[in-house]
Amino acid sequence: MTAFTGNMKNIIYLASVFTGLTALCILIWWIGHDPAGHLATKVPGMDNRPEHLASSAGTVRIGQYFQFFDGVPGNIPGIWPHFRGLNYDNRYRENISLTDDWGVDGPSVRWSVELGEGHAAPAIYAGQVYVLDYDENTKSDALRCFSLADGREIWRRWYAVPVKRNHGMSRTIPAVTKDFLVTMGPKCHVMCVEADSGGFLWGMDLVKDFGTTVPLWYTGQCPVIDDTIAVIAPGGSSLIMGVGCRSGRVVWKTPNPNGWLMSHSSVVPAVIHGKKTYVYAAVGGMVGVSADTADIGQILWETDVWNHQVIAPSPVVLPDGKILMTAGYAAGGILLQVNRNGGLFTVEVVKKWEPGKGLTSDQQTPVIYKEHFFAVLPKDAGTLRNQFVCCPLSDPCSFVWTSGKTHRYGLGPYILADEKFYILNDVGVLSMLQASTKEFILLGQAAILDGHDAWGPFALVDGLLLARDSRRMVCVDLKKQD
Repeated sequence: MTAFTGNMKNIIYLASVFTGLTALCILIWWIGHDPAGHLATKVPGMDNRPEHLASSAGTVRIGQYFQFFDGVPGNIPGIWPHFRGLNYDNRYRENISLTDDWGVDGPSVRWSVELGEGHAAPAIYAGQVYVLDYDENTKSDALRCFSLADGREIWRRWYAVPVKRNHGMSRTIPAVTKDFLVTMGPKCHVMCVEADSGGFLWGMDLVKDFGTTVPLWYTGQCPVIDDTIAVIAPGGSSLIMGVGCRSGRVVWKTPNPNGWLMSHSSVVPAVIHGKKTYVYAAVGGMVGVSADTADIGQILWETDVWNHQVIAPSPVVLPDGKILMTAGYAAGGILLQVNRNGGLFTVEVVKKWEPGKGLTSDQQTPVIYKEHFFAVLPKDAGTLRNQFVCCPLSDPCSFVWTSGKTHRYGLGPYILADEKFYILNDVGVLSMLQASTKEFILLGQAAILDGHDAWGPFALVDGLLLARDSRRMVCVDLKKQD
């Protein structure tokens, strides 16, 4: 072998080694490279993500994507800013008369939009409709903002998170103020944005950051905004906590020594014996937490006498300190009495009952009208299953009237407005009843949706009722025409 031949072999060998190393480096870079990573830095609102939360969401990049559409806010007054309306009581209090005669054609449907499969319902503020949808094509939690006037989409902010179908995916209602909007996704991802523009402020992964256990049918808890503080009940390391809407920082925490878990129920702000309180029914028990600045987050009272694995309705707090709780899956109902002696709060059971023996509800929260409870009974209520019922506040086990076996309803919502009840059944038929503590009075019925599982709560503003089934949301005009 000549020297020339030997040198050529060495050169070829070194070149092969260099080429292989270069290819290996390129392969490593390609595997670790996020081809869509540059999109996040160009998204409006992403630049103001607080540094201390920049990586708190782990692999779920909360608030990552944003898009404008051609819709504009409707010039329509009134607000429905969170779960169960302005006073958390599912009552419409605007001074606008609603018709009591739909005629043969039913109420007018102004607009409708397609949604991902689920039961998430809207909040309304300044002519804008906000829904935390689930986009099955991009596998993303998608906060969508629509015009109340015509249903055209204004903007959308979303982030990828895989969610399998489980009687739908989305379930919660945003909380919105003039400045802020807070959402909670199916797998306990919390997001805060600027209400008007959708500009991203912060996100939290409750499972990763607080040890939350995702409920059986995903998150049903609807967030609360109290002034500028988002009130969230994660369970895990903190039973309830307050988070600054502007900063994203946890400003107070309630300990969770009993290890109670997140339920499908929501936190309810209330005043009990002069004390501002957050009432919550967790998996494990019920608790009243101070909402006063001086001792905010402190546990005022707690009880484990109401402890069920599936709790969807929220607490109904009465002016005298009584609290009604109901649930499905054979839980029945309970009436508690919170007492106060100076700074000491105690809680006792007034009455507890099984399904079929009193007021119970699977999913929706009962409504109060003229010293009476109103609700749809669950399937396990025996011969009264799925009937709309009325009973006095003083005795939830004594029915004044029921809707009867020919008028049964499912898991759909109901609302009190202009001395009328509106009830939506599972397949989208809307019933209008005269509000009465004496008898069941049906005023009209109309199919406003042609689908199934019409379970999402109502929102009602300026006589415009927003309702949904598992795939579509409609805006129905209930106003009395001149």
